[in-house]
Amino acid sequence: MGHAVPGLFAEASPGSPETLPPRTWRWLDGGLKLLVPVFLAALLAAAYQFGSCQDYLQLLSSSSYVSFLPALGASYALAMLLFQVLRTILWACYRPYPLTEGPWPTVTVIISAYNEGAMVAKTIDSVAAADYPGELLEIFCIDDGSTDDTWRFIAQARERYPRLLKTLRFPANRGKKEALYAGFTRARGEILVTLDSDSVIAPDALRHLVAPLLAEAQMGAVAGNVKVYNRHQSLMGKMQAVRFVNLDYLRASQSLYRAVVCTPGSLSAYRREALLPILTAWRRQTFLGAPCHHSEDRALTNFVLRSGYYTYYQRSAVVHTLVPETYAGICRMYLRWERGNVRESWVQLGYLFTRYRSQYRLMPILEFFLAQLEYPLTLLFFGALAASLVVYPSMLFKFLTALGLASLLNLLYYLWLERDLDFIYGVIYSYYAFFLLQWIYPYALVTVRDRRWLTR
Repeated sequence: MGHAVPGLFAEASPGSPETLPPRTWRWLDGGLKLLVPVFLAALLAAAYQFGSCQDYLQLLSSSSYVSFLPALGASYALAMLLFQVLRTILWACYRPYPLTEGPWPTVTVIISAYNEGAMVAKTIDSVAAADYPGELLEIFCIDDGSTDDTWRFIAQARERYPRLLKTLRFPANRGKKEALYAGFTRARGEILVTLDSDSVIAPDALRHLVAPLLAEAQMGAVAGNVKVYNRHQSLMGKMQAVRFVNLDYLRASQSLYRAVVCTPGSLSAYRREALLPILTAWRRQTFLGAPCHHSEDRALTNFVLRSGYYTYYQRSAVVHTLVPETYAGICRMYLRWERGNVRESWVQLGYLFTRYRSQYRLMPILEFFLAQLEYPLTLLFFGALAASLVVYPSMLFKFLTALGLASLLNLLYYLWLERDLDFIYGVIYSYYAFFLLQWIYPYALVTVRDRRWLTR
């Protein structure tokens, strides 16, 4: 098995003593968990007291320029409800693949690092400490032209694990895709695993990650369960931790028809024979005449799916990753993701109606179109809300209450999986995202050709 690194994973585990925040933050945490329910109760009382829905509907009906709003709101609510019900049913039926007795395949873990500093050492150490047969494990770490001390930490790790760790240093930054390509083409493993250099895996993550690939020959890629490493360090970390857990219901539901649309760079595994034939096309991919430098994980997943392979989500393969802790950092991350989603949704549409695989073709089509409706309807609803407040300001209380209650309903997934009071941060995030992050999707849509990584 892997090299022992005592206490490593405890440092990344939520709730462990090493990650407990300062006393001031703990007081704030407790205060928010009291204040948010009080806030929702006050909103509910205000919504009941102020503004009659009947008067509001009559006012809309009498004004032709806003008479469409009730129908628009009802259509939006119905579409989102059906979407949620469908995913919930599939999510409830999902089960991760159990571990087998082996024989275990050879695995190469590929880590691309750029200006990661000491964090890359923790990433490498977590793989070295993995509960996986050491003779079957290889780590390949590529320094993508870092300008800080990242290479020093990689070199020190190579001295600690001379047999296990292989390294490569680019003289200048070439981009994450080029670094991964270098790792993929040099790796010796039957299973190729991508791991971000700001992420730490659980000791048993690799064994769980390869289990679906051992169980189904048609399985081409497996997504790990991404959690937040720095969840206890800031309000943003707390909110993102809840959001990341809630992504479980999306990937788990997609697993039922073997079409997880994004196997994340934070932790994913690929069957070697599924990956090697598509690497050159993936490396040279363009969109609207521009090279595709970002969202390389979503693009790689599309290539795997289009080749006829299945993709799956393995809930039991856990990785903790760093997330931005500022508004600007979150916006840059989401903007990069959304540009990739816009681009790869068009790519996905190009093969969904072909016979790219023998079964599981209907549900990806249905899920695709429901997903594409989500953002446009949200933006329309945002505009409808603004128009409503102009003609009937009292509706603000009802809207804010509805938004809070809808977020609580959506957080049932989090409560079922985590069973802790941090779901409160999901309520805060719902307001935060609705009012401060709505601009990202339309901006990503009109700037989809922008090749900048934004965080590199």
